[in-house]
Amino acid sequence: MENNDNLSGPSVLRTRDQARGEVERARLSADVHDLLHVLRRSPNELIPFDWVRHLRPSAEYQLGTQAIPTASIVGSVDRYREFDRYYLPKEPYLDERWIGVRSAQLQGKELPPIQVYKVGELYFVKDGNHRVSVARRQGQAYIDAQVIELNVAVPPEPGDTLKDLIIKGEYADFLKHTRLEELLPDHHEIKFTTPGRYDRLIEHIRTRKYYLDTKHSTDTPWDEVVCNWYARLYSRIVEQIRTHDVLKRFPGRTEADLYLWIMDHRYFLSERYGFDVGSEVAALDFSRHHAPPVLTRLGQQVKLLVNGGKLDEDLPLSALPEPT
Repeated sequence: MENNDNLSGPSVLRTRDQARGEVERARLSADVHDLLHVLRRSPNELIPFDWVRHLRPSAEYQLGTQAIPTASIVGSVDRYREFDRYYLPKEPYLDERWIGVRSAQLQGKELPPIQVYKVGELYFVKDGNHRVSVARRQGQAYIDAQVIELNVAVPPEPGDTLKDLIIKGEYADFLKHTRLEELLPDHHEIKFTTPGRYDRLIEHIRTRKYYLDTKHSTDTPWDEVVCNWYARLYSRIVEQIRTHDVLKRFPGRTEADLYLWIMDHRYFLSERYGFDVGSEVAALDFSRHHAPPVLTRLGQQVKLLVNGGKLDEDLPLSALPEPT
């Protein structure tokens, strides 16, 4: 028995020494990642779980214990400042806990499941951040986790910023208000690059209701108005954007962005000429007169490549004319 104790003692010391060397290298890697992300002007932080509230979760479900992909763990409930987005430890005070977890792993001890929230296909750690850090550092593809799933209408994606989640939360509210998912399951995605735009779509739908009510001298049901707005206005302009390849002249923007601008431009042209010019004329005229210059567009495309397709700021357009 005494002999076994003598053998186990040095084994524990060796594993702790190995783990200590590993955590020091892990923090050095975190410093390198920080520098690279500064140069790229891209974030290197975990996503705070508190941001998820912007997605308007409607319910939560206990899924029990299951193996989840470690690469899909993108955030933490309360330790998001202590690790980078690769779950590398950033501060020396994390070392002892990290060493303890890694040492136990090296000794073959079974570690308890972590606890996570699942949002879409991404995970946020409730308990077990150091176990995740060690697992990611060792290239472990899966980790056992007790999973609580939050139901959201518009799920997050890797690399989402706070602005992205705010926009997706507004999209969720829009879908709930319009019931577009139920009425038209195959509708075009309506995604903006700037917060506050879905309220303007609701205004367009209400204006459409006023037009239909007046035309037919009746109170048009809301669902019918939504479908009519989508078919006669939104979808039609999107088809014009695609037919004439307008989107390529506005790097980093979306069809929804262009829909609002083209609708404003259509109103401006119609006021100028005294008749409705239609969506195609408005789309072509807007593209011709208000797309950024070629050199500006090239610069914007480079920025998008550097930022992984994300806008780091609102990209400028030529000054838009005000309707008269």
